[in-house]
Amino acid sequence: MIARLALGFCWCMLALVLIFLFAPILIVVAVSFTESPIFAFPPTGFSLRWYGAIRNADGLIAAAWLSAQIALMATATSLVLGTLAAIAVVRRMVPAGEAVAAFMASPVMIPGLVLGIAMLQAARAFGLTDAYSTLLMAHVVVTMPFVMRTVLASLSLFNFDMVDAARTLGCSYPMALWRVLVPGILPGFMSGALFAFIASFDNYPVSIFLVNVRTKTLPIQLLNQVEISPDPTVAAVATLLILATVAALIACDRLVGLRRMASI
Repeated sequence: MIARLALGFCWCMLALVLIFLFAPILIVVAVSFTESPIFAFPPTGFSLRWYGAIRNADGLIAAAWLSAQIALMATATSLVLGTLAAIAVVRRMVPAGEAVAAFMASPVMIPGLVLGIAMLQAARAFGLTDAYSTLLMAHVVVTMPFVMRTVLASLSLFNFDMVDAARTLGCSYPMALWRVLVPGILPGFMSGALFAFIASFDNYPVSIFLVNVRTKTLPIQLLNQVEISPDPTVAAVATLLILATVAALIACDRLVGLRRMASI
């Protein structure tokens, strides 16, 4: 009897947590289809007008394209540098590898506002005045820990003797890495890439210090849109971002498998 009550209590808590997590998302999606010119829930009527209004909204398309560019380049750079750093730590190619790995995770632990101010002061000290380049370098700092930690977790379970075995069977060193190492770390690689892209695309506290009037990322442009013209266009953009995230998860599931990614 006590076991059943405990199990029922756990299921109730799980249901409450899921409602707490997904209710705001569902509300945003519902508001994006309203006919009302203001945020209103429950929505009145059904309309796609706010999705059509996205292309006419001032700066939203340009901001989304800028965020996508920065996120893609920051993720690609972090994948290369983070993977190489993880290999160096696991193979003990650098002294105090555990300290290096802990230091590489520090951008995640530091509050975003503090990191943003630090990046702004560093850019001024080095004479960097181009907002695009500064944003890209700052986002590489933000995304690097996600890649390194996930790849590091994959490499900790990988036996590098398998690479040597592949070489003895006739593979060249690059081919042995491609056929043996890459499949072994692919789940960590893909999950790190996904987390890094989302962290860069959605970043606000660091980006707010580095943008200018002509260079604004999507989160900052959305905040300006809410302040200047608070209509359901913002909800429509948010809904599209939710759908893009779901599509990315489905793609990762097809390529690697969410279970393998979650096991990292």
